[in-house]
Amino acid sequence: MVDTRNMVVLLLCVIVVTPILLYTHPLPTFNSYSYSYSYSSDQHFIQHPTAFAFNAGPLNLLSQAQDTSTLLKGPIHIVNYTDDSNNTHNLPQDLEHVSARVLSATKNDEVQIEGENPIKLVTHGINQGNKSNNLEKADTSSDNVNAEDAIDYDDSDGKLTKSSSHASHRPSETLATKHEQRPTESSEMMNKQKEQTPSDARIRKLKDQLIQAKVYLSLPAVKNNPPVTRELRLRVKEGLRTLGDATKDSDLPRNSNERMKAIEQSLMKGRQIQDDCAAAVKKLRAMLHSTEEQHRVHKKQALFLTQLTAKTLPKGLHCLPLRLTSEYYNLNSSQQQFPNQEKLQDPQLFHYAIFSDNILATAVVVNSTAAHAKDSSKHVFHIVTDRLNYAAMRMWFLVNPPGKATIQVQKIEDFTWLNSSYSPILKQLGSPSMIDYYFKTHRATSDSNLKFQNPKYLSILNHLRFYLPEIFPKLNKVLFLDDDIVVQKDLTGLWSIDLKGNVNGAVETCAESFHRFDRYLNFSNPLIVKNFDPRACGWAYGMNVFDLLEWKRQNITEVYHNWQKLNHDKQLWKLGTLPPGLITFWKRTLPLHRMWHVLGLGYNPNINQKDIEHAAVIHYNGNMKPWLEMSIPKFRGYWTKHVDYGHVYLRECNINP
Repeated sequence: MVDTRNMVVLLLCVIVVTPILLYTHPLPTFNSYSYSYSYSSDQHFIQHPTAFAFNAGPLNLLSQAQDTSTLLKGPIHIVNYTDDSNNTHNLPQDLEHVSARVLSATKNDEVQIEGENPIKLVTHGINQGNKSNNLEKADTSSDNVNAEDAIDYDDSDGKLTKSSSHASHRPSETLATKHEQRPTESSEMMNKQKEQTPSDARIRKLKDQLIQAKVYLSLPAVKNNPPVTRELRLRVKEGLRTLGDATKDSDLPRNSNERMKAIEQSLMKGRQIQDDCAAAVKKLRAMLHSTEEQHRVHKKQALFLTQLTAKTLPKGLHCLPLRLTSEYYNLNSSQQQFPNQEKLQDPQLFHYAIFSDNILATAVVVNSTAAHAKDSSKHVFHIVTDRLNYAAMRMWFLVNPPGKATIQVQKIEDFTWLNSSYSPILKQLGSPSMIDYYFKTHRATSDSNLKFQNPKYLSILNHLRFYLPEIFPKLNKVLFLDDDIVVQKDLTGLWSIDLKGNVNGAVETCAESFHRFDRYLNFSNPLIVKNFDPRACGWAYGMNVFDLLEWKRQNITEVYHNWQKLNHDKQLWKLGTLPPGLITFWKRTLPLHRMWHVLGLGYNPNINQKDIEHAAVIHYNGNMKPWLEMSIPKFRGYWTKHVDYGHVYLRECNINP
């Protein structure tokens, strides 16, 4: 009995006392465990937060007993695993400390530990304000954390690397810098996207929506649904009112976005009804074909109207010569004479040749040249016009002399030597075939021929430039000026340029492909192919220095006549003076600096403003002449500033700027 009692007491002691002893006195042989905590720095260091160094010993049991996601909320310290496998004497204490923290975290999933997991700081990039503090807390709270193993973030490739001991704070600094850069980069990207967005993006979208709506309205399936049809028609009307005359998004009304959303909702209804794409595609193709055809017709009409406008003088410019002519013939013979006529034949002076029937345009050329001349008394302007405008041209310059400059006005009819027996072009211009070309057979049949129906091609004034030695037999050099130019600088320097045996000094125009020889000459003709280079650079008429002595020596007028005879059937080039000029002065032209002569103000609105301001001469070549309403507005001021619109004759003819 006593033995039985003693046995029971002994068992109770073992059961009760042993756990207490084990709890209060850890086994001294714990280091004998065969766990190896030596971890290679390259192996399994960072894969996923669940793999963060809790792979061995008692913590493995904990991870099996507790939910993994709960365990992850606990650790706040960086657990250090050194490469030295012998350094294991501190591991039990570390593990006990960490396990205690893990166990305390598992009691309440919502408990916030004083620091966050540094792995999360690196891999998930939490907000900037907590990064530095959290990493510093983790760094200082564990006695066994080695600074050599602190985790750093490499900006260059996004990989985790180790930092040196003297840069223990680099992770927080690097992450903070990275975080600061991201908003800046994103804002820059947004700014770039805004800059790249077209200014009419919403207008284009609205137009596309209107086209889609019109397509749906034409489809049978939608037509058979009156409510959707009415809604689409209403949306189209609203969209057209919203669009109006807007050319950029800023022109649209404030409610444009709401209107576009409403149209899109209505289009969705149309798509639901019309589920057959083939019908919509067929309708779109028909609309595209019809639109292309309308565009072609409108383009041809616009070209014709442009050419018609270009060759039709405004009413005021018709009134002006009539008014001046009547005034001229009211003068006596002595009042009709210009002063300083003795200078007309002086080769030591600066002579200009202007051939025109446009009084106001000629006045601008003379006024702008004389205004910029250092000494206008040395400048002589030789103006040749036709019989119809002769009296009016003389009257204008008698009333409005250009300072001290000398003026001469002549008419073509005074040149008795210029007749059809001497000039092939004069004979051709009066031939029945030429009249037929202009007024019958080729009228408006080809877009390329419309520009050749301008009356200037029928005027001998346009061809007088090939007869300069005959017109000015006692002069050595002449500066030829078109009537659609404006002079902005003193031109006397052109007379001192050495043409090096060439006859013509001109600015080349081969910056664009269409200004080369193959643009003007017919290189399918063997005669053209044999004598000229299709890629040769063209040059500009409008401001040309001609050496009349060299002209006579090389017999240039005869060269011009020969080529005109060969082109009697217009097989070498079409009408105009530039093609025969390129042929006649082939290898006889000296290129001048491009700033002497800037062209294109009559057709190209994209000319560089600095080029215009630095140019000695600007040229309104093209259809948009500065005296026409169709002129390019931003270029017109260079011309109008040389016209006195308060002049009595201009006011009487209602000529306004």
